[in-house]
Parts: sequence; C-alpha cells; structure tokens
Amino acid sequence: MTDQTDRARVLIEALPYIRRFNGATIVVKYGGHAMVDEKLKQDFALDIILMKYVGMNPVIVHGGGPQIGSLLKKLSIESRFVDGMRVTDSETMDVVEMVLVGKVNKEIVALINKNGGRAVGLSGKDGLLISARKMKYLKSRGGDQAPEIIDMGMVGEISAVDNSILLTTMENGFIPVIAPVGSGEEGETYNINADLVAGAIASSLEARKLVLLTDTQGVLDREGALISTLKAEEARTLMENGTIRGGMIPKVKCCLSALSGGVGKAHIIDGRSPHAILLEIFTRIGVGTEIIA
Repeated sequence: MTDQTDRARVLIEALPYIRRFNGATIVVKYGGHAMVDEKLKQDFALDIILMKYVGMNPVIVHGGGPQIGSLLKKLSIESRFVDGMRVTDSETMDVVEMVLVGKVNKEIVALINKNGGRAVGLSGKDGLLISARKMKYLKSRGGDQAPEIIDMGMVGEISAVDNSILLTTMENGFIPVIAPVGSGEEGETYNINADLVAGAIASSLEARKLVLLTDTQGVLDREGALISTLKAEEARTLMENGTIRGGMIPKVKCCLSALSGGVGKAHIIDGRSPHAILLEIFTRIGVGTEIIA
C-alpha cells in the first residue's frame, strides 16, 4: 500500500497547482541535453502533453545548436563562435534554417503528436511572428579601450513580435512549437538566440511562466548551492559581483527582460532531470531556480 499511497500524495500535491495554472500560458525553451537524450525527449513530450490535458497552454521554443554543428561538420563548413554565439554567414544560415525548421522542429512536433498531443510547427517567419534586424555586437577589449565591432553575419535581434498566429493556433487547441529564426525587412532570414525568442514570445503572450531548460541545476551561490528563489534585484546584484557568470548571465538577463515585459515568473531548471518541467510546476519546492519580480 505504501507505493500506492505515495502516488496518491503526488497527485494531491499537484492538485492546487493544476487549479492555479488552469488556462495559464507557459512558454518553455527546450534545449540542451534534453533534446538529444532519447529518454529525456520522450519525458519532455509527455510533460507538455500532460500540461495541455490539465488545462494549461504550453508554448515551446526550441534550440538546436548541436544538431546544426553536426551537419556543418559533415558539410565541411567551419563553425566560428564569438562569446558563445555562432557567426552565421549566408552558407551557414542555409544550414541553420534547414536544421531548425526542417528537421528539429518537425521531430518535436512528431514526437508530441505520436504520444497523443496536438502540436503544430512554426518558425518565426510564419505569419511574421518574429521581425528581426541584424545584430550589432560589441565585444569588450577590456580596460579603457573602445569595444570591437564584430560582424556576426545573419545573427539577428528581435525588433517586433506579432503573436496573432500563436493565438489562433492555441485557440484551436494546438501546442505551438517554434523554431528561433526571424524575418528581416527585405525578407532575409536571421538566426536568433532561442532564449531571447522564448523571452520575447512569453512577454508578448503575458505568459504566467517562462521556463528555460538548461544543462545546469539552476542559479548557484558562491558555494555552489542551488538558489531556489531569486528576486530580480538580487539577480542583478549577483551578476554585478560575479556570482552569476559565464553562460548563466544571458539566461538570467533573458528572465529579467521577460519579467519586466509582464511575465509572472521565470524558471531556470535542469533539463537533464527526468520530468523536470512537471517537478518545477507541480511541486512546492521545485527543482531549479525561480526568478520573481
């Protein structure tokens, strides 16, 4: 009876959260190890389907860096990065769009549909969902030197979001799955950081939550312990004093931008943990870091 009782307790613990988030829009950035491990991919699809069945409105924005890198290597196209961002010339952009829109996006959609969900694949170019412009990237030289201007090629930054196609999709009961590319003024395609796309989409929909799946526990303190809850002002302080550093900085900045754009809460969680999304949303303690205004 113990095992059965434990299962009942899990359901009972989830009940208030199911009630609280019924009808809520939750934007999930899907990336990292969770996108390449077959078991975690299956867990992710089931998590998203369950969220939809209990009355939430999940929206997925996905990355695809490893898959892009793999194909570029096969095609003998060199990958070049600046501060973790892929320099994207026209040849590389063709591969990026092919992988993100034509392969990764459709695989996610197929996996959700196979397991009983109803997903539809979109890119930022569909319905002018994401309008973009060329990113102007300034790389610090240190000291008093003027920053270096880096040409990142077809790497873009978001200039506008038109969520009408998302609203139509969601109103008809579908789960949108979005590839992070956008359209320029002349119809050119831009490669955009998936975290930034997820944050902008969440703000445009005034989502209750933004969840970023990563390959880390969440935000850590100086001793390496997980910080479960972090206020926006505290997060800014931790970035200033160097506690939050490296690749976590853009993720935290993305969360702060989303909060200022009307999102209720932002979460950075470890996508390597099975059913991490459900554990973060449906339990009192959660499994990552929640950032609040």
